[in-house]
Amino acid sequence: MSSKDQRPHRPIRSYVLREGRLTPGQQRAFDLYWPRWGLDYQDQRLDLATVFGNDNPVFLEIGFGNGESLATMARRHPERNYVGIEVHRPGVGHLLIKLDEYGCENVRAMRHDAVEVIEHMLPNACLDGVYLFFPDPWHKKRHHKRRILQPALLDQLARVIRPGGHFHAATDWQDYAEQMLQTLGSADALFTNTAGHGSYTPRPEERPLTKFEQRGQRLGHGVWDLVFERRA
Repeated sequence: MSSKDQRPHRPIRSYVLREGRLTPGQQRAFDLYWPRWGLDYQDQRLDLATVFGNDNPVFLEIGFGNGESLATMARRHPERNYVGIEVHRPGVGHLLIKLDEYGCENVRAMRHDAVEVIEHMLPNACLDGVYLFFPDPWHKKRHHKRRILQPALLDQLARVIRPGGHFHAATDWQDYAEQMLQTLGSADALFTNTAGHGSYTPRPEERPLTKFEQRGQRLGHGVWDLVFERRA
């Protein structure tokens, strides 16, 4: 067997790490606020009640981008706790700035691969909800295997979302919405479509309307929301 054959299998990533430069404000936010709101990756299960200092319900956002939606939800719902995961440092830095601006204490940010965090750090049935808003669509057909919503991730989401909890995804790419609907529909032993079989959900008030989305609406672009409930 060649050394090439002996190399460990590298999982397919749903992202390419494009490290943009941090603004001075984002770098300052990392320096000042990471100890307050940041959570480092560790290969062991978290005790979320200890992390937040309370037993409030916990919601996870996968790939929070610049953090605007996450910070807005946390500000609206101080009775909830939020974990946000994002791989790109500028986005994390922007979130830290917003958390300081809003004075939110109910958020913890992680800069790591969300799939690894979910698999290795989250206990069973620890989340009331998971958000996946506007993930990278990987629109070329040969790249569809990089799309994050795959059956293996659904199995992990079913493990960490409590019965009765929700998975809420949104995308502005119709073919990705169709794939999401098909993937989630094939897991009907685990999740139920709250809008009915084969249907999308009108944007819930819970999901903040982003500037990007508002611009897209003015241009006639569609957005598709999917809300599925974890079966008991």
